[in-house]
Amino acid sequence: MNEKDQEIWDFLQRHLHSIFTRDSQTYRETTAADLSLYEWFIVPHRQDGLDFHLFMIDNSWSGKTDSYRFDLLEPRLQRYGDTAIVSYTFMLSTVADGAITHRAHNESRVLVKFPDGWKVVHVHKSPAEKSPIQNQE
Repeated sequence: MNEKDQEIWDFLQRHLHSIFTRDSQTYRETTAADLSLYEWFIVPHRQDGLDFHLFMIDNSWSGKTDSYRFDLLEPRLQRYGDTAIVSYTFMLSTVADGAITHRAHNESRVLVKFPDGWKVVHVHKSPAEKSPIQNQE
């Protein structure tokens, strides 16, 4: 992997880590104020801006978790100048009350390099399960 690509993956790790460690400051630094996103498991409509996520981060959205880890399965990076698209299956493993649980979804994030560094400008999440067409087979 070249140095420019590694810069993007390191940025993404920092950004995602800020969500799970309730680090609002880093989340704000790594996310554009006009963020747009689709999170199918929250609401079937586009959400705009940072307010919703800052509320979730500040109020322990992930619930009581003793420990967590996330893995990016099948990661792909497409880079076009100062714009990058990262896509992967996001797998979250958590430990709460001694029990391990796993959740997964497909995710794409669009990043733009601004004068003060990379920022996430758009996120799209979709289920990581069989489609209705596959369920009919």
